[in-house]
Amino acid sequence: MGYATDLRRSVRFFWYRVDKGALVFAVLLVALLVLFGFLLQAVFLHQDQTRDLVRQIDRRNLECLARNIYFEARGEPAAGQYAVAEVTMNRKASRFFPQTVCGVVYEKSAFSWTDYRTLPEPGGEEWERAQKVAEAVYYGKYTPVLDGALYYHATYVRPDWAKEKRRVARIGAHIFYR
Repeated sequence: MGYATDLRRSVRFFWYRVDKGALVFAVLLVALLVLFGFLLQAVFLHQDQTRDLVRQIDRRNLECLARNIYFEARGEPAAGQYAVAEVTMNRKASRFFPQTVCGVVYEKSAFSWTDYRTLPEPGGEEWERAQKVAEAVYYGKYTPVLDGALYYHATYVRPDWAKEKRRVARIGAHIFYR
């Protein structure tokens, strides 16, 4: 009991003799530093979550773009695959089409392969090539060559809408229009 009494007395003596203004300043400074630490941690956590969300969106868009390339142009030369990817990205950039790659690809009646209920899973060298083409076009590592083309069709069909569009190029088995 003597130790507790001595401790109480020492604390009371310290309290009466200490400069309270400096003590209040020190307590406020520590509180502000702790608050700043929590805020900084929250900011970094939010940035990490935002980066993760962007990565997920990019992965999904790349998957949609690669599937479009694969099912629309897997038998085409590389230039034809790049052209299909370019049209898809041009549509994404246009105010007249959905604002995501997946939205463009799966827009009703935009691409014929999306009308099929079941399709085989993409695979093999053609799928790997479609993924590489998709990544190059999606991330801007490919220089566009179709000057704003938004439409195309296979050479063996004659859609009515083609008469109203300006032909830009023929690449492989597709004709591209603006």
